[in-house]
Amino acid sequence: MELKRGDLVTRISYNHDTIFKITNIKNDIYYLKGLEVRLYADAPLNDLEKYTKEIKETEETSETNLDRNDYFYLPAKILHIDGDQDYLKKCLNYYKNAGVYAIGKRINENHVYEAILPLLKEYKPDIIIITGHDAYYAKNGDINNLDNYRNTANFIKAVKAARKYEKSHDKLIIIAGACQSNYEELIKAGANFASSPKRTNIHALDPAIIASTLALTERNKEINLIELLNKTKYGHDGMGGIKCNGLMYVGYPR
Repeated sequence: MELKRGDLVTRISYNHDTIFKITNIKNDIYYLKGLEVRLYADAPLNDLEKYTKEIKETEETSETNLDRNDYFYLPAKILHIDGDQDYLKKCLNYYKNAGVYAIGKRINENHVYEAILPLLKEYKPDIIIITGHDAYYAKNGDINNLDNYRNTANFIKAVKAARKYEKSHDKLIIIAGACQSNYEELIKAGANFASSPKRTNIHALDPAIIASTLALTERNKEINLIELLNKTKYGHDGMGGIKCNGLMYVGYPR
């Protein structure tokens, strides 16, 4: 079997659970990126099988139904910072389909901390997402040691910078983390929502699903936290957070 960069594959050893795109080949090792799941991996050729089925983009849309006859609506503004351009594009398409105003910035996880304050001052968002790629290196042990995570420490620094800019959890919603991130430390740092309580992978759209729901829910209405988390790919295993109200203003007449 011949495989090249850009081909879609699955891993035999993981029972074909995730579709990957080949991003690089070096020394007979194939470097992979999840097509939908925020996951990097590598594998030898004999563990890969080419994925030949048709890929259908199924961008979920918000279930919020707005009555356009009498009222007008001002959804919250989202600033989405992502370390991966492909996933950022998916999320921006999701926001567009949902009717939410969102600004997207592709910034490497190592540099988010430096960039976040100027971006917050420039765009003044109601919701900020800080995501990209992460991983928990279970073979190193200690689930609480941040050295055993690929990017959690970078996300924490960025969350702390954002929370220093706006201390209120109600005035600035922070959604942070990626696959297998240290959920507890991100919440302690000031995030409203974070991944990953069970150190699982998360879907590329999970942060966008949470942000859009908040942006399209009226300000005086409390979010049903369990229902919201159940909208995400892996539920409360992948994402968690604190109770809050929606962020959308509603006016009358239209």
